[in-house]
Amino acid sequence: MQKFTDSEVRWGILGVGNVCEVKSAPAMNLIPNSKLVAVMRRDEAKVKDYASRHGVPKWYTSAVALVNDPEVNAIYIATPPNVHLELSRLAASVGKPVYVEKPMARTHAECLEMIDVCEKACVPLFVAYYRRALPHFVRIKELLDAGAIGEIRTVHINLKQEVEADLITKLADNWRVNPEIAGGGYFFDLASHQLDLLDFFFGKITHASGFSANQAKAYEAEDMVAGSFAFENGVLGTGNWCFTSSHSARKDEIIIDGNMGQIHFPTFGKGEFKLIQDGQETQFHDLPLPKHIQQPLIHSIVDELLGKGTCPSNGISGARTNWAMGEIVKNRVG
Repeated sequence: MQKFTDSEVRWGILGVGNVCEVKSAPAMNLIPNSKLVAVMRRDEAKVKDYASRHGVPKWYTSAVALVNDPEVNAIYIATPPNVHLELSRLAASVGKPVYVEKPMARTHAECLEMIDVCEKACVPLFVAYYRRALPHFVRIKELLDAGAIGEIRTVHINLKQEVEADLITKLADNWRVNPEIAGGGYFFDLASHQLDLLDFFFGKITHASGFSANQAKAYEAEDMVAGSFAFENGVLGTGNWCFTSSHSARKDEIIIDGNMGQIHFPTFGKGEFKLIQDGQETQFHDLPLPKHIQQPLIHSIVDELLGKGTCPSNGISGARTNWAMGEIVKNRVG
């Protein structure tokens, strides 16, 4: 990869929507040797408003103009997935590192193209699977690696959500359930975090299969998925995702089973988890989520660019998650 020679990472963002209000962009000005210098959105009124509210000195309505700004030396692509490949190609063409939102792209094939264009341009490619850097998930990995629950046997994902009350009235604005934009539905949006996190814990998923269905017919994308998968280290996993459940059935839990205990945790809840050893339960509550939830991961990107560390989420790992999702939803029924 091309060596990053600047002493400061000066970010330019393509697409400043909701994810940039609190989760990601504000953290760029809180990390040492990192600064947000320019933002872009096609809607001039919205991008001017964002820049004004967040104290960003430059704004653009053209992606080409922002990417070619000589002050910008790293690009954050915070758009929906359908343009991730196109914008990664644009950023790589001028030799600037790429940080792209998740899921990495609509398909595994698009992910591979993104990896290829960045490798040919000798620029690093990072993906916003920020749960890899959150303190409580790092702690879980440490416990797993230390053998806290013995040899890992299985892992099970159970995610149930109810249909949003006003989904139909706002469907036209909800790109997350438009496969042409997102690659799939809420499974691609949410399960991507879960499968990537398990990749962080156990390594690459080598086998995956499953079934998907559109049971409620509220939108075109799948709303129910059942899958099974195997990791390179021999751990076996299953998952059940339903996005048209009832309020009383809502569930967000991953259970990791070892031959000496279990670990339970939500993916999208607070920074908490439960460890069970020899029938004794220990609750971990002392690792709260940061205000800007992407800050630890962005910090690791800055450190890697400046030669001070390594980011745990890159294009190679991000593409593996897209591959697993594609295999799990491949068999559409109903």
